[in-house]
Amino acid sequence: MRVRVRFSKLGKVRWTSHRDVARMWERALRRACVPVAHTEGFSPRPKLSFGLALSTGHESLAEYLDIDVMGAPDGPDLAEWPRLLSPVLPVGLDVQVATAIDPRAPSLQQEVTACTWQIEVVGVDEGQANAAVVAALAAEHLVATRTRKGHEVTDDLRPAIVHLAVAGPSAAGDGVTLDADLATQPRSLRPSELLSTVLPEGEEGRVLRTHQWIDHGGVRTEPIPLDVAPPSPLLGACA
Repeated sequence: MRVRVRFSKLGKVRWTSHRDVARMWERALRRACVPVAHTEGFSPRPKLSFGLALSTGHESLAEYLDIDVMGAPDGPDLAEWPRLLSPVLPVGLDVQVATAIDPRAPSLQQEVTACTWQIEVVGVDEGQANAAVVAALAAEHLVATRTRKGHEVTDDLRPAIVHLAVAGPSAAGDGVTLDADLATQPRSLRPSELLSTVLPEGEEGRVLRTHQWIDHGGVRTEPIPLDVAPPSPLLGACA
C-alpha cells in the first residue's frame, strides 16, 4: 500500500538540506512505528519517494512524500497521522494530511507541472517591481544562462513563467512580495533564477512555496487537497 503525506517546512528547519530531511523522516517513521516497506538486497532502504526538492533556505506549506507501507495492521487510521508524526519530527516539519494512493500512480516528480511561490525581493520598490514584471510578461523570450548539474546551459525562461505579479510590499517593508507560478516541466524554473533574470537589482528575501500543481486535462489540482484524508488503518503499536 502507498501513502502520500503532505507536510510543511517552516522556520529554522529551512536551512536543512533535502537529504537531511529524508533522514529525519526515516527516523520519525521508525519512532512512530509505521511499517514501512524496504528495498531488497545487501543494504535495504525504506521505500520513500519525495516530491520536488526544495532549495535549502526556502520554506514551504506544501511538501509531499510517498511511503510504501506493508499491509494494513490494526491501529490509528490515516486521519491520525498528523497527530502521531508531527511530534516525532523536528520543529518546523509538520504533517498536514495523509491519504492512500494507487501504487501504480505516477511519481510526484512526473506529475507535478508547476509550483506557486511567494517571493520577497529586498531593495526594490513597487514601481521598480511592477515595471520589471510588466516587461518580463511582455517579452517574447527571456534568455538566461544557468548552472544545472555542474554545466552551464542557456534557456528561454519565458515559457516557464505561468503567472507573475507584485502582491505588495514585503512584510518587513524593505522591498516587495511577488506571487509567481513557475513551471517544473520540461525544466523547472527556480525562484532565484527568476529574480536574477527579471529583478537582478533586488536581493532574495523569504521564499515560500505555497502549492504544487498537477495538470489534469487543463484542470489544476494539488497532489493532496487539505480536505482529503480517507481513513485506512496503517499505524500500529511498536513491538
